[in-house]
Amino acid sequence: MKRVLTAELGSCLGQEVTVMGWVLRMRILSKVTFLLLRDRSGTVQAVLDPALLKAQPISTESVVKIRGVVKAEPRSRLGFELAAEEIEVLAFADQLPFNVNGEELNIPLELALDHRVLSLRHAKTNAVFKIQAALVQAFQDFLNSQGFVQVFTPKIVASGTEGGTELFPVEYFEETAYLAQSPQFYKQMLVGAGYERVYEIGQVYRAEKHATSRHLNEYVSLDLEMGFIEDEHDIMDLQNELLASMFSSVAAKCGKELEVLGLTVPEVPQIPRIALAEALEILEGEYGKIHQEPDLDPEGERLLSQYFLEQTGSEFVYVTDYPWTKRPMYTMPKGEELTASFDLLFRGLEITTGGQRIHQHDALVANMRRKGLEPDDFKSYLSSFSLGMPPHGGLAIGLERLTAQIIGLKNIREASLFPRDRHRLAP
Repeated sequence: MKRVLTAELGSCLGQEVTVMGWVLRMRILSKVTFLLLRDRSGTVQAVLDPALLKAQPISTESVVKIRGVVKAEPRSRLGFELAAEEIEVLAFADQLPFNVNGEELNIPLELALDHRVLSLRHAKTNAVFKIQAALVQAFQDFLNSQGFVQVFTPKIVASGTEGGTELFPVEYFEETAYLAQSPQFYKQMLVGAGYERVYEIGQVYRAEKHATSRHLNEYVSLDLEMGFIEDEHDIMDLQNELLASMFSSVAAKCGKELEVLGLTVPEVPQIPRIALAEALEILEGEYGKIHQEPDLDPEGERLLSQYFLEQTGSEFVYVTDYPWTKRPMYTMPKGEELTASFDLLFRGLEITTGGQRIHQHDALVANMRRKGLEPDDFKSYLSSFSLGMPPHGGLAIGLERLTAQIIGLKNIREASLFPRDRHRLAP
């Protein structure tokens, strides 16, 4: 008999069906046993004769197959239940390291990550990654509608895109290669190849020895690059529409998951923009917060977001015009000291970095040298700029950070299925 999902049982009243899933919980009485079964679509209560369980061991989280008849039951939350006629244990679950079926998980994060397959079964943890998947799908859908082409670029590269040393080296036959920090070079090259608008969803790697609640050493980056722009504001305009579409899609498609988590997806307004220099003045004047460097530290990001929430009601704010010293060599200069770049803060955390790129070969070479870099180390990248490169720019959104901020997670590792950080390589 073909398997039926629990979400489909409402249309099967009076019919004999077969369901399969995990035992969420059991209540064994003298004359009847109530078993709550969970599959990917939901749960259903099965009513069994205790005699059906005598021939085989069964436990919470065991995988079972149940054949029975769907019967109306007004006292059930669903309005029906499954009168079981046969049950088969497909895989017995040994003693669990923690209870995964309470309303809250209530265990240390390290324990949850050590037993990730089990912790992902918890309703609230499970919902996080269905929302994350919906965000990715909406990112693709919107950009496809805007003439972007999805691309897939190498993750083993000859050099770093950011010009720094925070790279993971790997043996590549007789050479040393590195895990990619970003698809930045390839995005730009593909704009120059005539695709004009490209995006990629893929892992990137940063060999920074941090151990904070906001950093991962491997994360998923939602990247886009587009040609024939006027300036960095074209990129911000596009992202404003992109995020509005993504959030709207999640609200429409993830009602059950949002309900489980007790969330509503925020509206994306016309996002305010402020130059970094002005933002630093506001932080000093309003909060007495002084930055030693022309940049925002984590506290500065939180305070600036708080200020804009109070002043405008927006949970987002673009911070623009970052200093030349704080941006990579491919960023378009804006005068001598600034760049045509931006960060997007959402609920107190930077989730996006972007801006206009240098599109003229000689200007890019000059900027590399000014940064202390050797242009010969970037020959394959530079060569595309002597073939006719349009004015262009782009951005990168950290998927885990975006997920964490929407849901209100305290640690970014909670937004990664199998996080890789300073101390974790397994599972």
